[in-house]
Amino acid sequence: MAVQAPAQQLVTGFGVRALVKRGYRVRVAVRRPDLAGFLQPLGTVGQIHAVQANLRYPASVTAAVMGADAVVNLVGIMQENGRQSFTAVQANGARAVAQACATVGISRLVQISALGADAESRSVYARTKAEGEAAVRQIIPQAVILRPSVLFGPEDTFFNRFASMARMMPILPLVGDGQARLQPAFAGDVAEVVARAVDGSIAAGRTYELGGAEVLTLRQLVEDVWQVSKRLIAPLPLPVAGVLARVLGLVDTLTLGLLPNELKLTRDQVQLLGQDNVVSAEAVKDGRDFAGLGIAPVSVEVEVPSYLWRFRRTGQFETARPA
Repeated sequence: MAVQAPAQQLVTGFGVRALVKRGYRVRVAVRRPDLAGFLQPLGTVGQIHAVQANLRYPASVTAAVMGADAVVNLVGIMQENGRQSFTAVQANGARAVAQACATVGISRLVQISALGADAESRSVYARTKAEGEAAVRQIIPQAVILRPSVLFGPEDTFFNRFASMARMMPILPLVGDGQARLQPAFAGDVAEVVARAVDGSIAAGRTYELGGAEVLTLRQLVEDVWQVSKRLIAPLPLPVAGVLARVLGLVDTLTLGLLPNELKLTRDQVQLLGQDNVVSAEAVKDGRDFAGLGIAPVSVEVEVPSYLWRFRRTGQFETARPA
């Protein structure tokens, strides 16, 4: 199992837990094994082992997967930084993982992509996700590809980011008109599908689209955060958001990356937030979604309040007093 960005780390935690409960020994391949210690308590002594691997060095990836029965590739980024470009990580990186599997004779590969991956997309993120899928399919045709929507769960980078922004600013900016439809998926549900794919209990060689229990607009999702932080919501037209992204990118460069993550906004993210991100009708018809896999996904309203309470002024205590 390889891991990179915060969203992928979220799935990794739940995924490792699901796998160790099934009795698997899990090898976590990361650039910095010393930073993977947070996974150790999820299993018994010796059940989880971190090893070093870097996608830019194929030999290290091959060494990391040597002797494994199955491989899960969770590597991905939301923002480019230096040599960590979308192409290097999500296209060439996926190819390197698939090639390593082919080299050592592993046919059970689970590739974590993203809902909205499209070779024709204006978003570099979405295009490189599609390129990674194509590379994996070419090398390991029987690989399982999972396309989750926006992920939520403790320490997610969606709800927590908006809530953190609310701490810093009196107004929550809303990219576009807020009418883009999203289908957030609980990381634990995605991890369950990962574990089933490793088990071989779901059909191989297919692409599954994983969207949650509700289809909500971006405005509705941000309003959920508003209920916690009590901040005003201000629409940010796409052209204005694009200009702002350029300015913030320049500021981040001039400050040598010291701009807080909550305030960073890229043109690619503006593009993604302005379009729908929901499970396709074809996937629903073919049973390539949670329902088709017999999974009742956890809803946003059930899970999100359980970890956003820390952003309330009074924490876990209600502000209203009984009459």
